[in-house]
Amino acid sequence: MTDGWDWRQPGTGAGAARSSSSAHPPPGGPGSSWWSDALADPWRDPTASAVVVVPAAPVSGAEPEPVTDPAAAARPALRYLLLVPLVTALLAGLLGGAFGYALAIRGGGGATVLGAAPAPPPELAQRMPESLAGVAERVLPSVVTVRVARPTGTSEGSGFIATSDGYVITNDHVVAGATGQASVVFSDGSSSPATIVGQDPESDVAVIRVMKDGLRPVAFGDSEALAVGDPVLAIGSPLSLANTVTAGIVSALDRTMRAGEPGGPTRYYAAIQTDAAVNHGNSGGPLVDGAGRVIGVNSTIKSIAEGHEAGNIGLAFAIPINQAKRITQDIIGTGKARRTVIGAQVGGPGAGGGAGVRLVSVTRSGPAADAGLRAGDVIVKLNGRPTNEPTDLIALVRKFAPGSVVAVEYRRGTSRRNASVTLVADAQ
Repeated sequence: MTDGWDWRQPGTGAGAARSSSSAHPPPGGPGSSWWSDALADPWRDPTASAVVVVPAAPVSGAEPEPVTDPAAAARPALRYLLLVPLVTALLAGLLGGAFGYALAIRGGGGATVLGAAPAPPPELAQRMPESLAGVAERVLPSVVTVRVARPTGTSEGSGFIATSDGYVITNDHVVAGATGQASVVFSDGSSSPATIVGQDPESDVAVIRVMKDGLRPVAFGDSEALAVGDPVLAIGSPLSLANTVTAGIVSALDRTMRAGEPGGPTRYYAAIQTDAAVNHGNSGGPLVDGAGRVIGVNSTIKSIAEGHEAGNIGLAFAIPINQAKRITQDIIGTGKARRTVIGAQVGGPGAGGGAGVRLVSVTRSGPAADAGLRAGDVIVKLNGRPTNEPTDLIALVRKFAPGSVVAVEYRRGTSRRNASVTLVADAQ
């Protein structure tokens, strides 16, 4: 060795004696950081700079200094740090589930919420009392389905409650030929037997009665106050579809009609024309104005097809309510209706000189004669309405109540004249 040291295990051989007397204690001796059994390794290079750490021998009589493991102190803190987010996530999940369940219950059970947040309905969706929906809601409880037995089967039409004690207005052709008791079905589906009080075939108005508490009569309007273009609703049971409401307008006024079935009576009336959809089964039901007041009784339609195959083409006709009310009051009061006449017989259209209806004969001491009219005169207008056909004059006269005074414009020869005629009831 270059340093003269004999690197042997202490206490063996000559090196031991030598080292014990040396001024410098040998490395690896007691208290030296080089002390180690590894020093006996024959492959070790004593000049290497690597340090071999040898634990110091315990000193008797002294307690070893306690050593704290840094990792041991950090583990509880790490455990708490991991526990906090775990608890937070659990609470968030519970709260989210509860909130989702509440939304599902409120929304009808669906997990997906559709549409925007709830908002007050727009004004048009609030169905104000004066809206068509509000009018329909108000009138429907007063509209009924009328059924009567006939030899050929059951006849079905519509009607409406006119009084709180059970009088119902419908069409004569709905109850004509009845062989048994009639029945009435109300808007809520309940039904009651009905009796026929009276009929007027020529005006196509009939009155029946039901005995039931809590009936709600309709409100009546004024058919003389209508104007073309006014909104109307037709309510009834077309084709057995109860509680049907259709909307339209007044298409024309005083549309003179001549109707009737083969072998039956001929009906004349100056009708309210409407484009509201009216079909078989609407007969006898109400035509109401924009305020929910009845202004007509739906009676007939024009159609391309004939018979029961006929359907709506936008041409429907209603008896003016002023006329129907008067006839109803006559039927309730006396069992029959009065017929309004002018006291003359009419022929074909006037010959030449423009339109008009020629009087074939005039009843002595009748309304026309008292006003100065004579046979051969041609009536051109009645209360401002043109009369081009005999049907026009008859229908317009029957529209008015007996005692009404009407203005008549007529032609005699080449001159135009005017007269006021007081209409009367027929003596039938």
